Amino acid sequence: MYNVDCIAIKDIKPGLKNINVIFIVLEVGVATVTKENREVRNFKVGDPTACINVSIWDEPGKLIAPGDIIRLTKGYASIWRHCLTLYSGKNGEVFKIGEFCMIFNEGLNMSEPKRPEQQAVANAGGAVPVGLPAGSGAPVAAAASGASTAQSPATTAPASSASNTPQTGGKQGTRGGRGGGGRGGLKGDRR
Repeated sequence: MYNVDCIAIKDIKPGLKNINVIFIVLEVGVATVTKENREVRNFKVGDPTACINVSIWDEPGKLIAPGDIIRLTKGYASIWRHCLTLYSGKNGEVFKIGEFCMIFNEGLNMSEPKRPEQQAVANAGGAVPVGLPAGSGAPVAAAASGASTAQSPATTAPASSASNTPQTGGKQGTRGGRGGGGRGGLKGDRR
């Protein structure tokens, strides 16, 4: 179903231009009219690799219905309200090429807010941030120095390395065992 020049939805990144993609429309959003009296409509669409939000302007957006298989040409991707969104470009075209018969993947939603890949690409030059939140699955810069044993709750750090890294071992070990109570219980106990 993919042509040579079509890209898979899972490969769409912020800032990518001249995107050609084939997808099935899963949901049709409400139309929004701009100050310039132009209508934009948001869609949730998918292909066999992932799903994403798409914004289509004016007349083509009015004609699209759930279940339509669409080929979008000359689109571009950017972040809008912390979500990756695919847009139809000014010179782009939207073609209906079929209905209903296309496998799609809703499990990987490229438009979920604040995905680590999006944050890394959105940062200066696409550099990976030094410290990602715990549990993000991405390595932290300190992992190469040997202090990584204190980050995993399943492993315990040797006593000698725990004394060399006083802050990382102590705070991370106590956070997870509070049962979701947060620091609220601690403040009450200290007073």
